Amino acid sequence: MSSTNPPADPPDAFLFDLDGTLVDSERENVESVVLAVRRYGAELSAEERGFVIGHSWNEIYALIAGNHGLTASMREVIDAAVDEKQALIAKGGHRALPGAVATVRRLARRSKMAVVSGASRREVFDALAGIGLSAEFPLVVAAEDYTHGKPSPEPYAQALTRLGADPARSIAIEDATPGILSARGAGMRVIGVRAGNFAGYDLSPADVVVETLEEVTDELCAGLVA
Repeated sequence: MSSTNPPADPPDAFLFDLDGTLVDSERENVESVVLAVRRYGAELSAEERGFVIGHSWNEIYALIAGNHGLTASMREVIDAAVDEKQALIAKGGHRALPGAVATVRRLARRSKMAVVSGASRREVFDALAGIGLSAEFPLVVAAEDYTHGKPSPEPYAQALTRLGADPARSIAIEDATPGILSARGAGMRVIGVRAGNFAGYDLSPADVVVETLEEVTDELCAGLVA
């Protein structure tokens, strides 16, 4: 439940991960990468499939290309994976995780907002449009925008700079260990969310862990940046 009397001094910014945090799409992410690299004659191991979750395209491509000798460019693999993902999503549409839409709309009324994702820009924009949250996120930082992905602090640090936000008064919301470490490295407080963490990532590095985004109350957030 949201607070009826929100604190007078809200966090400066909220920076959200996308897959597994706002959108229940991690399984489709993994399957789309599997199908994409299969076009180039490669088959992902269980370990490689697990690596897809929580990491950016930069790191995913580097791992797969190195392990399998891919000659296709990262852009070609991303485009193939996005096509595969769109076909998978078309069967059931994008699925917002519990509380995602209402929570984002409430927080966006009083704080700066951004999505910081390891997905491509095309994937991020498709997903946000699919769950009706495009207008709430004026800034998207995606895989094409940085050199080193999560757990490097670079993605979150770039988003903070572009928002003009104070790291100490900003909150990241994540579902995976690499993202939590990235945000903490950028000087932010972090809320870990279990709802979309089907891979069982360790969320203990977060400042607080909740079951769903419905538990991200104004009081909780104010306490993190007090």
